[in-house]
Amino acid sequence: MTMVASSTSVASTAKPQKPRLNKDGASGLTLISPPLLYALLMLAAPLLMVITFSFWTQNYLDIDRTLTLKNYAEAWTDPLYRLLMLRSLAISGVVTVVTVLLAFPIAYYLSFRVTKHKALWIFLITIPFWTSYLLRVFLWKVILGYNGVFNSGLKMLGLITEPLTFILYNANAVVIALAHAWAPFAILPIFISLEKIDRSLLEAAEDLGDGPVRRFFRVTLPLAMPGVIAATLIVFIPTVGDFVTPKLVGGNDGLMIANMIQVQFGKANNAPLGAALAISAMLIVALISFVFIWLNRRFTTGDGK
Repeated sequence: MTMVASSTSVASTAKPQKPRLNKDGASGLTLISPPLLYALLMLAAPLLMVITFSFWTQNYLDIDRTLTLKNYAEAWTDPLYRLLMLRSLAISGVVTVVTVLLAFPIAYYLSFRVTKHKALWIFLITIPFWTSYLLRVFLWKVILGYNGVFNSGLKMLGLITEPLTFILYNANAVVIALAHAWAPFAILPIFISLEKIDRSLLEAAEDLGDGPVRRFFRVTLPLAMPGVIAATLIVFIPTVGDFVTPKLVGGNDGLMIANMIQVQFGKANNAPLGAALAISAMLIVALISFVFIWLNRRFTTGDGK
């Protein structure tokens, strides 16, 4: 009895051993370590460098590493930079609305009307990705040019006598080109969201007397909103930072904040100011994205919390 009691007391006073990493956990860490390291080196490190640069100043080739908010003050107070930022948000907002409005009917048709070969239809939607993005933008210059396909077609139909000048080298051309380029990215998430809708809910709404329009706005659209919000984010976030399309088809009236960032890192040789503009744009886009994420959570959970 004494030996049992003593062994029990020793066992009770012994320190609990820390749980060892099991074999599955070790293999999981081994599996994710390379991509985690790659993400840190390729994403986190450059972003940290840009953030650090934004607090420095540059005088031609000399970098002053004294921390300052001068670049941010200039980025937020200079009328030119504010104009470009607001124009970028406005163009991206219009592109997002146009793209989602055009993508929803296509996704709806694929989900509710196409019964066979849906994979083939999805495959056809991805055909624009077979060509270079830069090539597609150049093709829009050919289509929208003064003597391009669009103006030539209208002349042949007798609808116009002079080429339309408001469809190229301005914000309108940027909206058209970006909306076309990002349309597949909007169609796919909306299609997936529509595919998840339980068709029995629509049948129940029909049995209760709801017509097609009422069923759409009361059942289909609310249940598809997570896909709509996802498509909105997918289109809005990258279009704010696009600089290729505005440079090629935008002209002076279609330039966006990314073009100014490119100028600061290049010809102006003022990388700290360009970094401050980039971080400012990123923060604004992140704030807007959080609003959309909150909306997505609201429609997903249904409680708005």
